[in-house]
Amino acid sequence: MIAIISPAKSLDFESDAPCKISTTPIFQKDADYLAAKLGKLNPTQLADLLGISPKLAQLNSERYTTWKSAPVKQALFAYNGDVYDGMQAKDFSESEIAFANDHLQILSGLYGLLRPLDAIKPYRIDMGTAFATPKGTNLYKFWGDRITVQLKKRIKESGGNVLINLASQEYFSAINTKNLKARIITPTFKDMNNGKYAMVSFFAKRARGMMSRYIIQNAIIDFEMLVGFDDDGYRFNHELSKSDNWVFTRG
Repeated sequence: MIAIISPAKSLDFESDAPCKISTTPIFQKDADYLAAKLGKLNPTQLADLLGISPKLAQLNSERYTTWKSAPVKQALFAYNGDVYDGMQAKDFSESEIAFANDHLQILSGLYGLLRPLDAIKPYRIDMGTAFATPKGTNLYKFWGDRITVQLKKRIKESGGNVLINLASQEYFSAINTKNLKARIITPTFKDMNNGKYAMVSFFAKRARGMMSRYIIQNAIIDFEMLVGFDDDGYRFNHELSKSDNWVFTRG
């Protein structure tokens, strides 16, 4: 069983990682290629491409133009968004980090597919960015089926044939589910809002991180055990769950 999550726009390269072990991303050469192309854009062009402020565009222009000498940090500890707040990976034990590295994968617009201990550099580009390369007009076309092929390999190495989809739709769309040939379980998290259950983006992102933590800390390899997830008040909702779309509610 493998779980997938999205990356985060916010990064933390200031604090020390609780683990010194790191690995090299499988698509490092592709990341270097994309970074080199992005480094040729001026801040104004980057701002337009990424839809970010001039200040952020300047920061990322500097990141890409100094890419070769940029600092590195393991992906699990470098990303710093809502999902990662929910996961609280800095508290993981050595054995939990090792389990995460074998059973958790992070999708990335720049790196394609990452293991938690893969060393990454600071960057900013989303999977849905319309960044043209010789392979096509956007990053989906750049990656093609390569993410799917590698993910399929990782699922096989895990000893099962189940993918737990905790990624956003933007990143999940980079996977060719037909070619993946795996059972895909997609947990959804909903909160009571005005008398009915609805997805609240902030809470849902944190809950994806919490479920990732639940999988890792309990060393779950049997997907059926996920119905026991009850962190922060969430409970599996049998009535709202349909087929492999599993709904967890609270409130």
